[in-house]
This record gives sequence, structure tokens and C-alpha cells, in this order.
Amino acid sequence: MSDEFQDQHQLNIELSEEIAQGTYSNLAIITHSPSEFVVDFVRIMPGIPKANVKSRIILTPEHAKRLMMALQENILKFESLHGPIHIHGGNEGVLPMTFGGPTGQA
Repeated sequence: MSDEFQDQHQLNIELSEEIAQGTYSNLAIITHSPSEFVVDFVRIMPGIPKANVKSRIILTPEHAKRLMMALQENILKFESLHGPIHIHGGNEGVLPMTFGGPTGQA
């Protein structure tokens, strides 16, 4: 590929300090319509009955599929270095409210 072609197709992505901090999420809720996928990232905490959406990402169906493929590829790379990722409680996709740890007692 020529340097001229690469210069024309280079994307400069900026990452602000605030966004670089990231937002922790331990639950994703996905809904879709014929024209878009909506992914709500939620943080739930033990003992707190209410959870707020921390971030909402809206994707076209094509970009949702590209994201799925990129996640699959990266999970395979991760597992080849660190071993398999185990999903506790089966593959139902439901996060146990105990977070896999012991139940607290007063």
C-alpha cells in the first residue's frame, strides 16, 4: 500500500481524559429494532435494589455485528494467553445477584 493511500485513510482518534477513565459496568441490556441495536451498560451493586444506566451506545445492525466479531476475536486472543473465561452459574446470561461471593451477614 502506498504512503499516500495510507495518509488519506488514516483516522485520528482523540481520547479525552474524562473518557479515558472509563465507566465500570457489570451488566449490559441489549434491545433492537429493524434499524438499530441499543446497548445499555449498567452497574449493579449488592444490596442496592436500584441500578442506573451508566452509558447507552446505539449501533446500526452492521456495526453491532462488527462489534460482536471483534469481541469474539479478542476473547479468543485473551483466552489463548490467559486460559478460558469461566461463566459462573451457567450460560443463561443472567448475573447472579450474589455476584458469586458469599452472602453477607450482620
